[in-house]
Amino acid sequence: MASVQDFHQADSSHHEKVILLPFESDSPSMRASAVEALLPIKFGKGRIPCARGVRAGPWVFASGILATDDKGVFSAAAADGGRPLSGLPRWYREALGLYQRAEEVLRAGGTDLGHTIRTDQYFPDWRAVPLLHLARKECCGDYIAPSTSVLEPRLLLPQAGMAMEMIAVRPGAGLDLKPLYPAGLDVPATSAFAPVAIAGDYVFIAGFLAAWKPGDLGGIAPEAKVPEGHLWKGNRIQLEADYIIRRKLAPALEGAGASLASVVKAQVYLADIHDVPAFNQVWAQHFGEAIPATTFVPTLDPGFAIAEARCEINLLAVTRDGGTPRTPLQGSSPAVCDGHPLAVRAGSLLCFSGLVAADAKGQIAGARRGARRSRIRAQMNYLLDIAAGACRRAGTSLANVLRIQQFHTDLGDFEPACRVWLERLGGRPLPISAVQVPGPLVVPGCTVMLDLWVYVP
Repeated sequence: MASVQDFHQADSSHHEKVILLPFESDSPSMRASAVEALLPIKFGKGRIPCARGVRAGPWVFASGILATDDKGVFSAAAADGGRPLSGLPRWYREALGLYQRAEEVLRAGGTDLGHTIRTDQYFPDWRAVPLLHLARKECCGDYIAPSTSVLEPRLLLPQAGMAMEMIAVRPGAGLDLKPLYPAGLDVPATSAFAPVAIAGDYVFIAGFLAAWKPGDLGGIAPEAKVPEGHLWKGNRIQLEADYIIRRKLAPALEGAGASLASVVKAQVYLADIHDVPAFNQVWAQHFGEAIPATTFVPTLDPGFAIAEARCEINLLAVTRDGGTPRTPLQGSSPAVCDGHPLAVRAGSLLCFSGLVAADAKGQIAGARRGARRSRIRAQMNYLLDIAAGACRRAGTSLANVLRIQQFHTDLGDFEPACRVWLERLGGRPLPISAVQVPGPLVVPGCTVMLDLWVYVP
């Protein structure tokens, strides 16, 4: 057998302190980093300094994992070559290469696949997903971390069929990992991942759809759909969101000793970004004033394991009784969505809502004029001012960024966006990944969205 070496209720137990902050740039005095770059490379034609992973305290983050060689070039073992129909399936070989790269990063950080606590995968073609699942089972064995997989139009390497993110903990560093399988929680039949994993006070919840029956084999649950033949008997995105929260996320959190009130961070993937306002009605009904840092990411349509699904959600939370409070941070300019925090801190992690370059009037003026490169620079400078100010108020620095996910409507903007990061961080290798998503983003006209995790020493 081939292996990788071959290639609803608020919980008052969490007292919250809301911090208001102005927008501030990161000052030179704040640029000393508590984060160690792992296996840096120069990526792409622009030779962007990238860190394939980072280590900070008990955490190891592996970002933008692709099936590349040590120079960031797509691996010959994963390519089609001159005889594309000979040998093992191309996407299976690519998945093995993906896990080989991941293992190298984790090993450099002092951990391994058995201590991963979250994975995220992006695919341009759904046919690649089952082959990654096959390779993942062979590489990871009986434990596969909570996982999210979605379909997006394009990856940083045009020939790549998959990209991956990983979060792991270091053994012996104080965050013992424990997978959980809460009773009555349906999970996908073939993916084989743990629906929940705990590390210390931190709770990681896999991406969930509004699916039902054992193995999620019943498709989208009838109560999460408008009845067949009807134009209106509820709103589809609201029915799905409500079902996911009540029947998936809440039971998963409860099984881990957490609750909706202790959720720190959510990624919400949507087949139609125009569903955000209707989704937010349901989100606010369930979370009240404890809305987590939330990122809305558009996907292809279909974009999920179930073709008719409109939404998938994953979470980071903290346990109710573990002693790690969640502290929301608000900015002096309106959040992208009303009622949402700019970021939420939980212990050593500061997690941001999805950031786009918009103010109360929508897309910032600097992003509407000038050449393309100047427009992306204007967006990035605005976003990094916001992020730097939040980091300062949370007792950290943007130099301690653990994971940068950039969602672009055109990946041609990736290199100039990275140049702004490098100017801010003094050329430090970036723990960065990027995928191209369908436009528009949550604010029309914006062409890049940042999803950031930052270490708080």
